Amino acid sequence: MGSIHPLLTFLLAVVSGWVHRRQLLVIEFLQAENRMLKNRLRGKRIRFTDEERALLARKAKAVGRKALMELDTIVSPDTLMRWHRRLVAQKWDYSHRRGPGRPGIMQEISQLIVRMAVDNPGWGYTRIQGALANLEHKVGRGTIANVLKANGVEPAPERGKHIRWSTFLKAHWKVFAASDFFSVEVWTPRGLVTYYVLFVMSIADRVVHIAGVTNRPDEAWMLQIGRHLHDAEDGVLAGKRYLIVDRDTKYSKRFRDFIAEGGTEVIRLPPLSPNLNAHAERFVRSIKEECLTKMIFFGQGSLRRAITEYMAHFHAERNHQGLENRLIREMPVVAANDASIHRRTRLGGMLSYYHRVAA
Repeated sequence: MGSIHPLLTFLLAVVSGWVHRRQLLVIEFLQAENRMLKNRLRGKRIRFTDEERALLARKAKAVGRKALMELDTIVSPDTLMRWHRRLVAQKWDYSHRRGPGRPGIMQEISQLIVRMAVDNPGWGYTRIQGALANLEHKVGRGTIANVLKANGVEPAPERGKHIRWSTFLKAHWKVFAASDFFSVEVWTPRGLVTYYVLFVMSIADRVVHIAGVTNRPDEAWMLQIGRHLHDAEDGVLAGKRYLIVDRDTKYSKRFRDFIAEGGTEVIRLPPLSPNLNAHAERFVRSIKEECLTKMIFFGQGSLRRAITEYMAHFHAERNHQGLENRLIREMPVVAANDASIHRRTRLGGMLSYYHRVAA
């Protein structure tokens, strides 16, 4: 084969140099663009899909760590190489080939084992094994023990010593009440003043009683509220054996003793445990999101009117998921199914309720 003509060699060198310079310009542009993007995204986390990680990992392997360091990429070279190693590992453990079958069934059975153990604290491995057999699941005692251990569930003797809070509540549903405060900022001649609203909820039926509204919830005010709560005729604590409260200092020892003297034991929850008073917490969230945060209050009177309107809506016009999506107070049906449907509004249309009106 003959040698390449010197002119052709020169032309190839010129073209190669031009392409190289063009590549350098493109790389410099991408580097500058990446630096700008990284500055804009500083402190923010970018989430990639599995497909995007796989694509970047494959490209990164071809480029190499040294070149990646020079490019100043959005994702660090170490991260890209880690993604690559994960893809290699997945290739050999065949995890990508797994489909419906035994792994899914075992996961379902494991969840059922945990559910049975939690729902029935006195059930041991053999009892759970029998219950699974009734459902045509043949599982060994050792497997049941391993599943419970992996999920942090104690064996039956230890598990039976502890009663879950939800189980305890349901066993004493009708004799429990819960109390809590929420605050609202109100404009007054003195500027913004914080008002505190105290309420008591009957847990069994979710009926809420607004016990009082004040900007000075001192002990004297709390004791006066306590007298109303224990009123012989319409006291909200009548028939309630337990009142759940948090560690708020407004529930002073004198107040707690006064409530206890009336026949209702006060249960103080551990610090920082709002989940143990979840029903009361959920009411606070509802009244704030649906009403209070959407309004500006001028004087205590406007706050009281808004709360009164919301409570009427809450008890008779608002469906509650905790009550199987029913109303707290079911209204009697006064119109046929073909009667016209009307919209009832409160607070200028902020709250709505639909009902049929007889012709």
